[in-house]
Amino acid sequence: MSVAFTRETDLESTAADLPDRPISPHPNLVTESGLAALEAALAAARAAYAAAQGGDVQADRTAMARATRDLRYYGARRATAQMIETPADPTAVQFGTTVTLDRADGRRQTFRIVGEDEADPARGTVSYISPLARAVMGKAVGDVATVSGREVEVVRIAGG
Repeated sequence: MSVAFTRETDLESTAADLPDRPISPHPNLVTESGLAALEAALAAARAAYAAAQGGDVQADRTAMARATRDLRYYGARRATAQMIETPADPTAVQFGTTVTLDRADGRRQTFRIVGEDEADPARGTVSYISPLARAVMGKAVGDVATVSGREVEVVRIAGG
């Protein structure tokens, strides 16, 4: 039997069937910086797609599959983005604010509440749908909230 009539799976053909990135069912709220990052990611996805189209698609199906997937994802996220402006002097914790909490064990934690795509806890940002953000939303300085079964006190709220 000729090799032309056999179908062998290789790494590249498997990678070409990349699944779509999951899109959250929650509203796509973004901060101003989150919207800018989303637009930059969409521009990069468009550039990668154009580059993949310009090359030999059969030779590099992985690049085309990745570019197509990213273009669909970032296009959908940009189309549904709802920018929320952060007030300059907020009186309560809300989307876009930076919150400082005192924990019962004496630790102090500061984070900004942002959209899902821009959340990065290691960099001090958490998604507005995270349990931590949900627990403190609407709280004012001096209010106490329960996070993971422990109390935290809101000690500072800053705007954008």
